[in-house]
Amino acid sequence: MKITDLAVLFILIMGPFLWITSVHSQDRIEAQRLSSRYTAALRAAVQDGASQLDDNELQRYEAGYASDKHFRANRDLALKTMLHTLYLNFGIGEDPAAQRTFMHYIPSIVVLDYDGYYIYQFSDYTGAFHEPLADFKWGVKKPYAYADKQGNVIHFTLDHYVTVYDAAYGKWLDGPLAEISEVSSVPLLDHEDVYEAKRRTVIVQSIEEDLEKTINRHNMYTSKLGMAYQFTLPDISGEDWNNTLDDIGIMLFLQGIPVGDKYYNNYALGGARLVKRPVIYGGINQANGIKYYYRDSTESGFKLEEVFTSEREAAAKGYFEYNVFNKEP
Repeated sequence: MKITDLAVLFILIMGPFLWITSVHSQDRIEAQRLSSRYTAALRAAVQDGASQLDDNELQRYEAGYASDKHFRANRDLALKTMLHTLYLNFGIGEDPAAQRTFMHYIPSIVVLDYDGYYIYQFSDYTGAFHEPLADFKWGVKKPYAYADKQGNVIHFTLDHYVTVYDAAYGKWLDGPLAEISEVSSVPLLDHEDVYEAKRRTVIVQSIEEDLEKTINRHNMYTSKLGMAYQFTLPDISGEDWNNTLDDIGIMLFLQGIPVGDKYYNNYALGGARLVKRPVIYGGINQANGIKYYYRDSTESGFKLEEVFTSEREAAAKGYFEYNVFNKEP
């Protein structure tokens, strides 16, 4: 057999395999590109939402002299801002129908407040005329609470302000840990390091247990819609928890979006007081058609297109920095 015949035979045999490998390689590249894009959108949305958590309309809800962490988390404004950023980055900012469908891929949103947490989830409820309804709603606030074997009850906060029910004395006490430990018989309050470890453990376990229940209910809801994807609680790293449990914050889970032959499954966490850099907005100047990035979301004359987490990211997408010299006369 001639060498040319062997070459032709090799191509006939290996050609389909090489083609399939090439297709899979392209699929993997596209899946990686989409995953990176979705992760950037997810992080930008959480950062944008977290920055609004401590934006309160009434002075009594701001941090007081006793604790610079004692805010009332503005969960509604944070949710609205976060979803707006998310919809914008997924290209459905002006499509309410697509937005409702997109919510199927969000099994849960959690807001960590100063003394408890809220979960935004799909819930059944009764309407004004006692009719059964179902929609995404905030659940009731869950306290960061723990009960020991002696019947003592401890309500934690994001700092060392504590409320306890002292079973031995039959009364409630509240105040800074250092003060309450002097007048209480609750053993957990005697050692600050033990108290701190228990505080963090209780908060994490309580939220994760509720999230598992919420995601299971979301699976029941989406299965009725014909979705085959099984939502699960992802492993949240200890580092992420450590960066979140000291200030009010927000958690967003995004799952089930097809990326190639797999599904996107990720989460993002953001603390309101940990957001150091401003959100970068990318828009088109309607006067001259040029793409600019800027920091003020209320900047007039722009059609908002995208939201970024850094100026570098915006510049890489073709946006120019906007300043006073760019303004039209």
